[in-house]
Formats: sequence, structure tokens, C-alpha cells
Amino acid sequence: MNAMRLHAPRHALARDALALPVPGPRQLLLKVRACGVCRTDLHVIDGELPHPKLPLVPGHEIVGEVIARGREAERFREGERVGVPWLGGTCGRCEFCRSGRENLCDEARFTGYDLDGGYAEYALADERFCFTIPERYADQEAAPLLCAGLIGYRSLAMAGDAPRLGIYGFGAAAHIVAQIAKHEGRRVFAFTRPGDATARQFACRHGADWAGDSGTAPPELLDAAIVFAPLGALVPEALARVRKGGIVVCGGIHMSDIPSFPYALLWGERRIRSVANLTRADGEQFMRIAAQVPLRTETTPFALEKANEALAALRAGTLSGAAVLIP
Repeated sequence: MNAMRLHAPRHALARDALALPVPGPRQLLLKVRACGVCRTDLHVIDGELPHPKLPLVPGHEIVGEVIARGREAERFREGERVGVPWLGGTCGRCEFCRSGRENLCDEARFTGYDLDGGYAEYALADERFCFTIPERYADQEAAPLLCAGLIGYRSLAMAGDAPRLGIYGFGAAAHIVAQIAKHEGRRVFAFTRPGDATARQFACRHGADWAGDSGTAPPELLDAAIVFAPLGALVPEALARVRKGGIVVCGGIHMSDIPSFPYALLWGERRIRSVANLTRADGEQFMRIAAQVPLRTETTPFALEKANEALAALRAGTLSGAAVLIP
């Protein structure tokens, strides 16, 4: 099979010819139909997330067709379409796993980081960590649901029932979260890169009630804010826009350092919290919502061998929505 592999951080992916993998006892062999290009992939490739498996096939927003099963695999049939997320496996024994917090497992393994992912024609996945994808979504449309949607949904849950929600960094995750928030009757305030009129239009197209540059004040105080952009300076900025008792949720796996800020921004029982990975329960809940709410995912397709171009577009901020590789 053809695969795009990382051989060293901060290097371009190489197109390699590999033997077709053989599924283990609980694994599925999937023919990759589509794989989203996520900002976490950039963090891995750019060396911001240390110690990935090398060489590595990145990609953790995988939509695939089951073509073979391990001898103990029973959940999915051959020919069935499944989704593969970032969380690829856990120990199942630690206090976090036993208390419904498997996203914090110290022995967790992650797709496209510890395990080869979906920048390839075929991929392996543990059937216990795969999801059924709602039929209403085509392969390319479904790919961003597997991380942008899932992590966005967990971030939204962390924000509580805030009726006025701010979103900093309006990309793949934000454009899905905004639609769910609007479905729930919330008002959405989008903060984009200064001077980026295209990003503001993109936000309004996907449900934002107001869109402006980060660093500007919204027309009213927020009840909560989610920061998807990996820029630590946005955290005190978001705190300044949240009313007393509000919360700022950091929705990314990597962020630059948060600068010091006056205690007055935190006072008034404001809170800051991070989102780490996802649980399978998050995935099941989100897929039920995605089956009910007609989410529109805006995507740009790239051929598998154009993976470096897709990553460059994401790094440069020239994409609206999500890039998706199509083998």
C-alpha cells in the first residue's frame, strides 16, 4: 500500500510503499476512504508533541471500510463503514479508566502518534475504539467529525450551558461546535485573526451571531469561551471577555505559553480548564447528536500524495474548514 510517513520531526512526509498490515485479534483492517488533516497532526509533524512513533503514518480522523477482521473482532462486519479517532487504546485498569476518565489514562495510545494512522490506503484500528458514522454524511464530510467534532463537542460540554458562547480560532472544530451551540439555542460570538474578513464570513456562514477580531470586545459579556487557536495569549484575552462565574475552555492539545495576567481577570470565580483527548462515551454521544443535527462540514479534498500541501495550507491558515485526504 502507499502511505505518507514522517521519518523525523520538522521534515516533510515521504511517500512510502508498505506491506499491507495484518489485523491482530481485536483489530480491523480498513480501506481508508478519507482522512482529515488535523492541527494535532501539525503539532506532531512540527515537533511540538514529543516522542512520536517513528517512522509514523499520521492521521486520526479516519473514515474506513472494514475489509478484514482479527479472530476476536465481533463489533463490525466486513464492508461496514467505521470511524477511527485520536484515542486508539487504553489500559482499562487504572483509576482513570475505571472511573470513566479513560482520556487521562497514562498508558493511552493515540492514532497517528503512537499508532500508525490514516495518511495511507489502508489502516489498522482496535475495534473497541471505533465508531459507527451516521449514514447522512458522505466520507469526506464525515472525516472532520472524528476529531474536530469530537474534541469540539467535549469542549462545548466543558463550557456548561452558557447561553452566550465565545469561540477563539474559527477553524474545523469551531465551525462544527457553532452549529451544535446554535441548535441548542445559544448565541455564538466568533473571534478570528485580526483583519481576516474571510474567516469572519466563514464564522457567520456557520451560525455565528457576531464575528470580530481577537483582541476586540464583543457587544456583550460572555458566559463562557472556548479557545481552539494554539495561542496562549488568547487565554487572558478570553478571561477579560467572560462575566463573573464564567469559564474559559482550552480546547487544543498544544498551546504556546500563557502569559502572566492580573488576578482581577480571574477573580469573580472565573475558571480556566483544559480538554484532554476524548472518551469513547464522548464519541457515542456526539455521533448520536450528529445523526440528529444536520451538521455541515466544510472541507477541501487533497489526494493522498498531496498531504504535505494540505499540511502547508493548514499551517498558513489559508483553509476554510478542514482539509481531507482522499486515497
